[in-house]
Amino acid sequence: MTEPDQSDDVRVIVVDDQDIVRDGLVTVLSLIEGITVAGSGSNGQEAYDLVESLHPDVVLMDLRMPVMDGATATARILAEHPGTGVLVLTTFDDDASIAGALRAGARGYLTKDASRADIAAAIRSVARGQATFDPAVSARLVSGLGTGTAQSPTALSELTPREQEVLGLIGDGLNNAEIAERLFVSTATVKTHINNLFAKLGLRDRAQAVRFANDLR
Repeated sequence: MTEPDQSDDVRVIVVDDQDIVRDGLVTVLSLIEGITVAGSGSNGQEAYDLVESLHPDVVLMDLRMPVMDGATATARILAEHPGTGVLVLTTFDDDASIAGALRAGARGYLTKDASRADIAAAIRSVARGQATFDPAVSARLVSGLGTGTAQSPTALSELTPREQEVLGLIGDGLNNAEIAERLFVSTATVKTHINNLFAKLGLRDRAQAVRFANDLR
């Protein structure tokens, strides 16, 4: 594991079990203005340990790694550090890999053929709390969710009861402050729930969430 680098930019941890890939990503990201590589690791356990000690904004996470896989690490990290965004960068774009990452709470999903510009833009989006997906992954998500209610139970099963409740209130047209007041929680907590359900359902924006919620009724 590498030592932290101090910066006021978006602080990123790079996690990949292949040395050449990990080192290449560290080198490339270190050259991008506004992004600082705070550390790097070779498996999910190291990712968790780095988040514990460095508190980065974003973890750039591979999925299939020894010791602890990326999805398990993502779930463990977000359970204790919900403010950290996880962006998956992997070779695999099969349904099982995508679903596993989203269930774990990943906010973004890219494949390793993404360009440097795409990765940088995704890191910035995830740092802002926005969901971001590779176009091919987005197409799979849209295809899997469908446009009607036939596949809704499968999609909703990915959400926690509270996330389902927040989705319903979004469908009612409530803003974050109104949802927070209704649920007796902070607006920051509401934002976290929204980020999670957006990632799990592959939603790009609030308008899409409203349409999805109303399709369930």
